[in-house]
Amino acid sequence: MSARPDLTVIRNIGIMAHIDAGKTTTTERILYYTGRTHRMGEVHDGCATMDWMAQEKERGITITSAATTAYWRKHTINIIDTPGHVDFTVEVERSLRVLDGAVALFCAVGGVEPQSETVWRQADKYGVPRIAYVNKMDRTGASFSNALKAMNKRFATKCVAIAIPAGEGEMFAGIIDLMTMKFRVFHEDSQGTTFDDLPVPDDMLDTANEYREKLLEAVAEVDDLLLEQFLHDEPLDPVEVMKAVRQATIQSKMVPVLCGSSFKNKGIQKLLDAIVDFLPAPTDMPPVKGTDVKKTDKVIERKPDVDEPASALAFKIVTDPHVGRLTYLRVYSGEIKAGSYLQNPASKTKERVGRLLRMHSNKREDITSAYAGDIVAVIGFRKTTTGDSLCDVKHPIVLERPVFPEPVVMVAIEPKTRADHDKLSDGLARLAEEDPTFKVRVDDETGQTIISGMGELHLDILVDRLLREFGVKAGVGQPSVSYKETITKEVEAEGKFVRQSGGKGAYGHVKMRIKPTTGDIHFQFDNKTVGGTIPREYISSVEKGAREAMENGVLAGYPLTGIHCELYDGSYHEVDSSEMAFKVAGSMALQDGARRAKPVLLEPIMSVEVVVPETYMGAVVGDLNSRRGKISGMLPRGEVTVIAVKVPLSEMFGYANTLRNISQGRAVFSMEFARYSQMPNEVRKKMIDGVIA
Repeated sequence: MSARPDLTVIRNIGIMAHIDAGKTTTTERILYYTGRTHRMGEVHDGCATMDWMAQEKERGITITSAATTAYWRKHTINIIDTPGHVDFTVEVERSLRVLDGAVALFCAVGGVEPQSETVWRQADKYGVPRIAYVNKMDRTGASFSNALKAMNKRFATKCVAIAIPAGEGEMFAGIIDLMTMKFRVFHEDSQGTTFDDLPVPDDMLDTANEYREKLLEAVAEVDDLLLEQFLHDEPLDPVEVMKAVRQATIQSKMVPVLCGSSFKNKGIQKLLDAIVDFLPAPTDMPPVKGTDVKKTDKVIERKPDVDEPASALAFKIVTDPHVGRLTYLRVYSGEIKAGSYLQNPASKTKERVGRLLRMHSNKREDITSAYAGDIVAVIGFRKTTTGDSLCDVKHPIVLERPVFPEPVVMVAIEPKTRADHDKLSDGLARLAEEDPTFKVRVDDETGQTIISGMGELHLDILVDRLLREFGVKAGVGQPSVSYKETITKEVEAEGKFVRQSGGKGAYGHVKMRIKPTTGDIHFQFDNKTVGGTIPREYISSVEKGAREAMENGVLAGYPLTGIHCELYDGSYHEVDSSEMAFKVAGSMALQDGARRAKPVLLEPIMSVEVVVPETYMGAVVGDLNSRRGKISGMLPRGEVTVIAVKVPLSEMFGYANTLRNISQGRAVFSMEFARYSQMPNEVRKKMIDGVIA
């Protein structure tokens, strides 16, 4: 084995936040100060290292999560810069699944914005420890104390300042470190690379002491020895305080909060120190859990250790124009060598590790081995998809897959020429392989190709990529909503497929109970037949037929969901029965049952948050009510009010323009998918009668 790596000096982190909080600018500064780049890229110039896609440069937003590696204080920091726009939430979801820690960015003016809460919840779901960084302290209206209050109000984990700003807005002069009680002033002419650590100014001393007292109080709560010293007014050992903050952060009992202005080059070194000091190494994380390939109920663990059998998770697939298919892996245990083979339990194949790469945005660096704790890319995998496990051939393990949200907006897409037809199919297949929230299907009735995604921007970007990367000229229809159908009562259904036309016939006969599922289960199939009324080899065909029938609903042709099938009886023919016949019978039974089980239409409901000045409140609320919106809360925030509302997606097309008009451009909104909900009868009747699209 090659030289053993020290896993304690590795940090796998993501940078996550609401759109426009400064994630990419912060990452660019990190790369500059760690010596990874020699020029600071700016988002507004289209020169950011991490925003390498043409669409990202043009729009000034992050679309795809980019990975890179930087080095600070002899530590290796693997960084994933994630998008902030809700349409690309899949990128945050899959990144958090493989990261050990995260930096949550907040805007000092906006505070806790809607997407900040979404990414925070995603981090909670995967148990990712985090530190917070309040950015844009130089902006007019910046308030560190307001941002900190909002964080403690909205989040369950205690957020505690470990650094505070000296001055805010135009008066922002530097940062006071509450651990060392030093005032850091940055030299403007050095682009923030040099600085002085001075005593805390007299006019800031009371504020600094007040915040430090809160920090020590929070630390004492998680460490008995420090609590004892704190209660007896003894001075706390700084080394012990650092240890306690680290422990509390890793256990997600506390979130250390820093501040700065990435654009003005202030505060990044403190952030890098906090990443090294407080966020976990792979060895601080619990062993990764998976299941046995043969016994799916048997839980197996893999420790973050080089000597354990190799295990890794494929969290992202990218089509690179130069090297082809790139598979991003998080290695959880063992060692993976270039040229070796790994088992993929999902596709039941062995995959060869052709080349191993360390990624720096869209640039690559060849390496010979990857170890537990590494995030790398592999060339050579053919059958691996997002969420697949890869493991030692002799020690298979299936790791938990990330769960991705269902797409809610769809458009029809057609190639402009016959020559574009094959290119379109190839391009769509590759994009669907890269993005689990992008779905492609062909409408059986019209023959049109329908693509579905998380929002209008998501589909717009994908169509743009088709043109640029795959050279496909395609016409795109108007966006429409991805509705679903479900049933509301239990029925018994029968499907009988008999065909006698000379020669060998076909015979399949099934009886099912069809009822609504509980919870969020899409489809459930149980075989309750007894006495061999249907031979065992045909049961899976019945299930396959029922599953296929779910794709076309009985009310308006939308996919069915939430159906539980119990196969309880049927009959077969010694000669004429076949898998195909039972598949057709299963499909017929489900369609027959669904028609009689009081089917209803489901529509996607969005969580919308509108930030509006008081003057335009009435007009905005009135407009939301006209869109079937249900207001769940109104929260004053300074001179504006934040309106939280649930609105059907079908009512939100074109909302950006309407809001701009009724608020004279002063209101903003953000939107994310909340749930599917039953459509009101009067709306359903209009829709099925073709009155509304």
